Amino acid sequence: MPGTVVTRFAPSPTGFLHIGGARTALFNWLYARGRGGKFLLRIEDTDRERSTPEATAAILQGMEWLGLDFDGDVISQFDGAARHAEVAQQLLADGKAYKCFATQEEIAAFREAARAEGKSTLYRSPWRDAAPETHPDAPYVVRIKAPLEGETVIKDQVQGDVRIRNDQLDDMVLLRSDGTPVYMLAVVVDDHDMGVTHVIRGDDHLNNAARQMMIYDAMGWDVPVWAHIPLIFGPDGKKLSKRHGATGAQEYQAMGYPAAGMRNYLARLGWSHGDDEFFNDAQAQEWFDLDGIGKAPARFDFKKLENICGQHIAVMDDAALLHELQGYLAASGQIALDDATASKMLEGMYCLKDRAKTFPQLLEKAEFITASRPIEPDEKAAKNLDDVSRGILKELTPQLQNASWTRDGLEAVTNSFADEREIKFGKMAGPLRAALAGRAVTPSVFDMMLVLGREESLARLEEAAQTS
Repeated sequence: MPGTVVTRFAPSPTGFLHIGGARTALFNWLYARGRGGKFLLRIEDTDRERSTPEATAAILQGMEWLGLDFDGDVISQFDGAARHAEVAQQLLADGKAYKCFATQEEIAAFREAARAEGKSTLYRSPWRDAAPETHPDAPYVVRIKAPLEGETVIKDQVQGDVRIRNDQLDDMVLLRSDGTPVYMLAVVVDDHDMGVTHVIRGDDHLNNAARQMMIYDAMGWDVPVWAHIPLIFGPDGKKLSKRHGATGAQEYQAMGYPAAGMRNYLARLGWSHGDDEFFNDAQAQEWFDLDGIGKAPARFDFKKLENICGQHIAVMDDAALLHELQGYLAASGQIALDDATASKMLEGMYCLKDRAKTFPQLLEKAEFITASRPIEPDEKAAKNLDDVSRGILKELTPQLQNASWTRDGLEAVTNSFADEREIKFGKMAGPLRAALAGRAVTPSVFDMMLVLGREESLARLEEAAQTS
């Protein structure tokens, strides 16, 4: 289709941003951004009983965390109700829709009889071709006139050509008896008016496409390019749900996954570009295309997610990483880092982000920064602070006081100390870790001393050297 590519994400505000919805938004975002097009956001809030402002806010927050920026303002489907009804009235005036006066009881009776006789329950209204002068003064719905013969072909970029016999399509209701438009009409009118060129959505909407095409055809509008993407399954091959763990985008933020890693993983969940697993946004936008989307449901794998996230943490800009770390603390209800601690975190990020796959893991490595004196060693670290180890620290500390506070300087002093006493550095590393961090697993002792600085490092060593 010539011209600017326009995609949209159109969630219903009845809950959080589901991870499947997040991937749909991502695919639309990547396709539009990679082609210099527009990515629009429409909130499908026509169900007034279930739609809530809180759910809309949650969707917006989830998209903001994921970095999925959209063009223009958020569009409310409910606000367009008059326009949707106007289109139905136009179809009515053009003879492409009709007034149906059948009652719910009559339709139910028809279907019950059809089931009893083993016939199709597809309702064919007797009012389809009724003359206007026969219309009663009674409530009615407006139905579109579905084609009765031939077939409708959905040319789908993911599923291929999907053919549906037209005699399987009913005369879909456009306006309810109270004059309000139905969702199926609203979607088509909104997509047309918004200039949407590509509809990329879950394959649970595939059957809707045939019914929506009736409206496009009746109005003489261009049909968008369809791309119905498969659902996300859990590791057990069943539709992703709460039993598999987190299902909301913001839950993943609160669990400590970086947004860039989440984007990378979600992009690979059902789409591929050769054997590439790890990539940045620019590469994803350049590579993403509809023909790379598979037909089979993708399986969510937490180990793969963690591995991808770890790679992104390792290459992320330190300041950006600190900013997102603060966002994680807020999302998980933890206290933000104060300025002094944040400054130290930034200084030490080079030795923290290696092999950290999530923000909790990164914070665990940063325990030596966030802890304050007196350092309370955990059970494992405490075993490295026996009398012999304390004696080693007591002798080493004065020598470190005069050391050049550089990696080479610190290594020279400790190695010389170890040589003089004919002990291996490994024998010293445990007590040093326990003294500096209170943990048995930490970054390099030299990295910790460099980040903490001379004064704080020596103070911790002196405290640990004291007899318990």
